[in-house]
Amino acid sequence: MSRRRSLGKGLDALIPSTEGGTTPSGERVHELAVDRIQPNPRQPRKSFDTEELQGLADSIAEHGVLQPLVVAQPEGEESYVLIAGQRRLEAARLAGLTEVPAILRQATEQQLLEWALIENLQREDLNPIEAAQGYQQLVDDFGMSHDALADKVGKSRSSVSNTLRLLKLTEAVADAIVQGKVSEGHGRALLGLDSPRAQDAALGTVIKRGLNVRQTEELVRKLSGQRRPRKKDAARSPEETAVEEDLRQALGTKVSLRRGRRGGTITLHFYSDEELEALIDRLTGGE
Repeated sequence: MSRRRSLGKGLDALIPSTEGGTTPSGERVHELAVDRIQPNPRQPRKSFDTEELQGLADSIAEHGVLQPLVVAQPEGEESYVLIAGQRRLEAARLAGLTEVPAILRQATEQQLLEWALIENLQREDLNPIEAAQGYQQLVDDFGMSHDALADKVGKSRSSVSNTLRLLKLTEAVADAIVQGKVSEGHGRALLGLDSPRAQDAALGTVIKRGLNVRQTEELVRKLSGQRRPRKKDAARSPEETAVEEDLRQALGTKVSLRRGRRGGTITLHFYSDEELEALIDRLTGGE
């Protein structure tokens, strides 16, 4: 809870309301030419909803930019680097504005990224992949630990670590999350598959069947050859384990032996059509 409050205060300090051309702290609001404001090179947000952006542009065309942008001016440069307000800047361009209100701040490279992350995370403007990429920049470029990063952006350490794990997903799965075809929860479930090929194949099944996150977890469990823990497993005899191993050796695939009150079941596992055909050949002698 305290982290969320500190994040909110940080955002209020970063993008304050204005009155009479100044901020409550006395900072001056400048009218800057739109074409002199350059994108933040460390902006983690890469995509915008076209319809929402047009809606903001229509509002700006009627009412103007009500909340000033925040920019920095590199030493010796005439142009400005955007710190916060990329969406407002893009909408202002769409609305045909030539000038926008902005507050001038001094910022380091690290602050450019931190502030952009904070603004977007607070407004929930980043998709999970963009957030992960932004976190990774802070880790790689500035040596920030997961604990320090979590404190900086107002998230728990586990939340930051889990978001960073999404970078281990294949490009196809990451794109599906960005496009809203699957959720972050689906992505985390698919991380249970080590093979990129397996992740992509499972993604196709999830989308085709419209599986929810729990169903996706079950699919991953089956594809990875895992099974639900059973209390009876602890009492399995060495003979049963040996029979399973003998069958695995003979059939060339995973075999599960389960005893019941009367008899039991033997389950043969396969992971592709080719493996199924090979298994049938072994069992039927190729006939």
